[in-house]
Amino acid sequence: MSSAWAWYVFVGTVVSILACFWLIMFSKRQGPSPDEIAGSEAHVWDEDIRELNNPLPRWWLWMFIGTLIWSIGYLIYYPGLVVVDGVAKWSQVAQYEAEMAAAEERYAPLFERFSAMDVEALVNDPQAMSLGSSLFANYCAQCHGSSAQGAPGFPNLTDEEWLWGGEPAQIEQAILKGRNAVMPALGPALGGESEVTAMVEYVKSMQDGQDTSSPAHAKYMMLCIACHGPTGNGNPIFGAPNLANDIWLYGSSDTVIRKTIMEGRNGVMPAHEALIGPDRARILAAYVYSLSR
Repeated sequence: MSSAWAWYVFVGTVVSILACFWLIMFSKRQGPSPDEIAGSEAHVWDEDIRELNNPLPRWWLWMFIGTLIWSIGYLIYYPGLVVVDGVAKWSQVAQYEAEMAAAEERYAPLFERFSAMDVEALVNDPQAMSLGSSLFANYCAQCHGSSAQGAPGFPNLTDEEWLWGGEPAQIEQAILKGRNAVMPALGPALGGESEVTAMVEYVKSMQDGQDTSSPAHAKYMMLCIACHGPTGNGNPIFGAPNLANDIWLYGSSDTVIRKTIMEGRNGVMPAHEALIGPDRARILAAYVYSLSR
């Protein structure tokens, strides 16, 4: 927060508290005067109900005063006024770091016990799989779903289709370092709408075998072969998907395929090494590996 906004918060808070004190302490606290009663004759309902300026009940008044006193104590103890730290020297960052350090001290030995085990052994360890399930729910379910079956743009982890390879080391690498796939926009290279439409049809038909007579075949062999291979089976080195099956990461409709060809795709799997560390990543990799088995 900038210095100007910090002082704006400080001044606004202090003035508001003082105004509330003034309103309570110096506003009228006695009953209505005879003149007020006489003037209220024009505001009578049901014979004897008048609109008068009556004081608050004492218990209610003292409750307001107590609340204001408590707010002052709170702002002295905590950094609610922004420009001062508060006598407790509390901050949400410090509290977060303290809680993380306490959790690390508590759980690190448990995760460290599994660090020497390979992924195959971890898959058969019930406690490791229980930890892996918790890690998945915290760090992976937001994208891949609670059942790990993915969504458009987020791979299904329960099948045998792996963009970057499904071996334990490859999964662990993906978790630690992340992945960044790049499908370039090929619309300009293909030419007009008819060429794009032909490429859409060609790609959709690849699971039934290549149609070398298609007008898009030559363009495929020039623009797509480097990543997807001559038969469209993909390449895990680049994260290039297999086009010869019926598993489509972004969807298999003509509209979606056209968008992919025309605009490209830039899927990102974020790196988790700094967030969870290698020991937890090993357990998480084992859990993900177990999902497709």
